[in-house]
Amino acid sequence: MAAISGLIRVMERAARKAGGRLRRDFGEVEHLQVSRKGPADFVSKADIRAERTLYDELLAARPGWGFVMEEAGVIEGDPGMPRWIVDPLDGTSNFLHGIPHFAISIAAQEPRADGKGWGDVVAGVVYQPITDQTFWAEKSRGAWLQDARLRVSARSRLADALVATGVPFFGHGDFAEWSRIFGAIGPEVAGIRRFGAASLDLAYVAQGRFDGFWESGLSDWDTAAGCLLVREAGGFVSDFRGRSEPIHSGQVLAANDALHSKLHKLLAGALR
Repeated sequence: MAAISGLIRVMERAARKAGGRLRRDFGEVEHLQVSRKGPADFVSKADIRAERTLYDELLAARPGWGFVMEEAGVIEGDPGMPRWIVDPLDGTSNFLHGIPHFAISIAAQEPRADGKGWGDVVAGVVYQPITDQTFWAEKSRGAWLQDARLRVSARSRLADALVATGVPFFGHGDFAEWSRIFGAIGPEVAGIRRFGAASLDLAYVAQGRFDGFWESGLSDWDTAAGCLLVREAGGFVSDFRGRSEPIHSGQVLAANDALHSKLHKLLAGALR
C-alpha cells in the first residue's frame, strides 16, 4: 500500500467529520416525509451544514487555500496557492428520499505554473458516509479504497460492459442529447445503471464495478475527485469530444482504455 500523505489525511478527516453529521441527518429524513416542505428544507440545511464543516476543517488545515464549493461558490485564496473543490452532498435526491447512496467529494487543484488559471487536480477523496468507505487518489500515486489498490475493469467487449449514467431533467436541453446517446449505447452494452451520484459512479469505474460512465451538465465539484480516481486506476477520462479536460466542460466519459474508444465512437455518432 502507498503511504497515505498528509494531504489525503486532511481531506479524509474533514470528510469523516462532515459525514458523521450527514449520517445522523440521514437517519432523521424518514421521519419528515409527512411534511411536504419538511424533507427538502431539512436536506438543504444538512447540505449547508456539511459544507460549513468541510470549509472550517480544510481552512484550518491549509490556511490561504481557495475554495470552489457547491453552495458558497468560489472563495479566492492567496495568490499562487492551491484550492479545494468541494461537494458536501453528492446525491441530494437520494438523501432526500431515504436512499443510502450519496457521498462527499473533495479535490485539491494546483494553480498553473504561469499563474494563468488552474492546472491539475492532484488529490481527491470520495467518502460514502453510510458504508464508511473512503476512495482516494493522488496524482502518480494510484487510486485506493481504504488500503486496497483500485484498477479499472479489464473488460474489452461492449456486450459485457455495465455502464453508468446520469439522466438530465425531462425537458432540459440536455435530455434530448442524452436520449440520443442512450439510444446509441444501450443496445450495445450489457446494461445501463443510473444511481444518482456522479462521484460514486466514477469511483465505481475506478474500482471496476462499472465498466464505463457518461454524463453531461456536471459541475467541477461533481467530477474533480472522481476523474482523478479513474485516471489513477488506469482508466481514461474525456469530454464528449475526446478532450482530456472534462471537469471544466460539464461532460464526462470514463472507462478503461479498450472501452473508452468504443463508447466514444458510439457517443460521437449519436451527436452528429
